[in-house]
Amino acid sequence: MYSSLHYALIAGLVASALYAFAMGSNDMANSIAPLIGSGVLSYRRAIALFIVAVIAGAVIQGYMVMKTLGKGIVRELDLAGALAASFAGFTWIMIATLKGIPISTTHSIVGGVIGVGIAYTLQGLRTLNLDVVIKIILSWIVSPLSSMALAIPLYYFNKWLAKKGERIASLAAIVMAFIAAYSFGANDAANAAGVYVTITSRILGTPDEATMRLLALYVTVFAGVGGAIIGRRVVETMAYRITRLDITTGVAANADGIAVWLWTTVPYILFGYGMPISTTYAAVGAIIGAGVARHRSLRAINIKLVLFIMFAWVITVPVTASLAIAIYTLLKYIGV
Repeated sequence: MYSSLHYALIAGLVASALYAFAMGSNDMANSIAPLIGSGVLSYRRAIALFIVAVIAGAVIQGYMVMKTLGKGIVRELDLAGALAASFAGFTWIMIATLKGIPISTTHSIVGGVIGVGIAYTLQGLRTLNLDVVIKIILSWIVSPLSSMALAIPLYYFNKWLAKKGERIASLAAIVMAFIAAYSFGANDAANAAGVYVTITSRILGTPDEATMRLLALYVTVFAGVGGAIIGRRVVETMAYRITRLDITTGVAANADGIAVWLWTTVPYILFGYGMPISTTYAAVGAIIGAGVARHRSLRAINIKLVLFIMFAWVITVPVTASLAIAIYTLLKYIGV
């Protein structure tokens, strides 16, 4: 006979899978779009690389950011709060994906968790951990700038490699894409599974590292499926519409992989939890940096599209926070 806690865990896992599906459909482009835009790999081969790398990143390092989302932003999430945050993020991501807009899935889930935190605060239940929220906001600002800065020297390195032969440059681009997808798995597995750390602890005790690795593996499988099924529209936006990519920009356009890995790993060593930064912010920053380095001008960048994407980024947190408050209120009303 299943108890209410078992039903809570099952509901959490189902919602987690749905969110991971949406997350993969939008964020897969961050790592493979440079390969496709530069003609290094076909779409199918790029997807296969993405799935392998993202699972590796989730299993090896995915637990590092789960602590931040699961217990860092809000002191403790109940079932209604976890479901509200996930469904708010899921709804917004799916809308953006179907329109081909690369948004931040990290912003989406963090906005949802913040919305739940606001609902808690209004009820006098719990409060937001503002110190963690501030650190996350700072990482959002720094991540695209750091990717852009890394992309410029990497462009010249890649240009030098291309002179040695296109095969060498292509191999370097594939390695960078693998690093980017690996970093996505390491950082973004928490977006889908991190909010359930508290729920899991109620049933199985405080989750250990092995349990969180299993959760990371679970969600990244669904992320891979989401990317493979409906990720093409966002890939095409990132690969062809922001700037023109070629073999010399294949490495630089994936500078986000290094930036995301650094933001996942270094804060974990210093503070005990990795920063859930936006891989989309970092990826777009890297592509812009690569385009500017190649053409030495912003004229090669589709500024109108970039501004539209940035507008979608700006409204993501308030939209998902508002959705989460509404969903949480509804769930509590029906007795969840």
